[in-house]
Amino acid sequence: MKAIFQLLPASFLQALNELRYNRTRSLLSLLGITIGIFSIMSIKSAVDSLESNIKQSLEKLGDDVLYVTKQPWNEDPSMNYWKYLRRPNPDYHDFKVIQTNSEHAQYVTYSVFLGPKPVKYGASSVDQAYLVAGTADYANLFNLQFQDGRFFSPIEYQTGSRVTVIGSRIAEMLFGNLDPIGKEIMVKGNKLKVIGLIEPSGKDLIKVMDFDRAVLISYPLARQIANVRQAGNYGGGMIAVKASKSSDLEMVTDEVIGAMRSGRRLSPRQDNNFAVNEMSVLTSLLDKFFSVLNLAGMAIGVFALFVGMFSVANIMFVSVKERTHLIGIKKALGAKGTFILLEFLVEAVILCIIGGVAGLLLVLVVIKGIAAAADFPMFLSWQNVSIGIIVSAVIGILSGLIPALQAARMDPVEAMRS
Repeated sequence: MKAIFQLLPASFLQALNELRYNRTRSLLSLLGITIGIFSIMSIKSAVDSLESNIKQSLEKLGDDVLYVTKQPWNEDPSMNYWKYLRRPNPDYHDFKVIQTNSEHAQYVTYSVFLGPKPVKYGASSVDQAYLVAGTADYANLFNLQFQDGRFFSPIEYQTGSRVTVIGSRIAEMLFGNLDPIGKEIMVKGNKLKVIGLIEPSGKDLIKVMDFDRAVLISYPLARQIANVRQAGNYGGGMIAVKASKSSDLEMVTDEVIGAMRSGRRLSPRQDNNFAVNEMSVLTSLLDKFFSVLNLAGMAIGVFALFVGMFSVANIMFVSVKERTHLIGIKKALGAKGTFILLEFLVEAVILCIIGGVAGLLLVLVVIKGIAAAADFPMFLSWQNVSIGIIVSAVIGILSGLIPALQAARMDPVEAMRS
């Protein structure tokens, strides 16, 4: 072990000398390693950044929340299409049944998407605002954060007061720099007072629930100004159930299924005509998808790494030939074959790590440029940096093994004569 540590400085200097005195040959040979590491790590970094952004978006919906819908999320929408089409939409009655019969739920909400609607304030208007009606605990369940104002009070909710909460993008297009709180907007011919402004959702790539363009009203108000039963034209209503902190999600799932079956009067022999979904279903599907993308990136980079490996092997063969006389002298002075083997192996590894580090630096420059140009957060994780260096070291061992063995097996007399 001590001999290996003594070899490291000498081999590092030898690798630098190889780069210094044979610049063109060495740089061209290391180019394959650099391109290979760049190909693998750039794709992996892009996939990791994309995966992180999407999962953060999904996490906002809660990993302790159940969603009652017509169709399960883990099936292709085209499969059993007619079966799910015939199912009834989750409605307010289902919501009340679950709310009444669930002992382990912290919040139960019902929301209806009423479609894209025009919204006006004075001469300003928005043609495609997302009009959503929700029940009393909607803001608590989805953890809505307010830039200004508040959500509906219990009295405002129960009486169906003509008040609304709007998203940041709607406020920007309607009011510009004006404070929207207390002002009245026109929605479906009705004047609604703005009482809350939701914080911007940020730079999420996928906004599962785009509150930036939303206009939220209470469900009792929606029943006054809209035909909520026609919500099926826009996908129907959705029930969300958040488990209490002391309850297991599986326990809450059993409660929800039991309440839904009882409320819809399904016999024991009848299948469920609803689906209970959770975020883990989507995240597991995403894991499979991103695994395929990572494999694709590996396949692309492997070809470049093979080219780089043979290029570095060529450098090492030339280096062994140029230093044959010196190898003979070392062996004549008592250097063991193992020492010679390690000397050339370490040199090959260092050369490949230099090429790998160059590839990682190139990845860092590219992703920073893309992040700045596209306004999308991208990162090169320390895990990927470690993987890149380890892969470079492995390539160094593979490419330097045969030349190192050749050097270690040389006859000292023959080597000194050459």
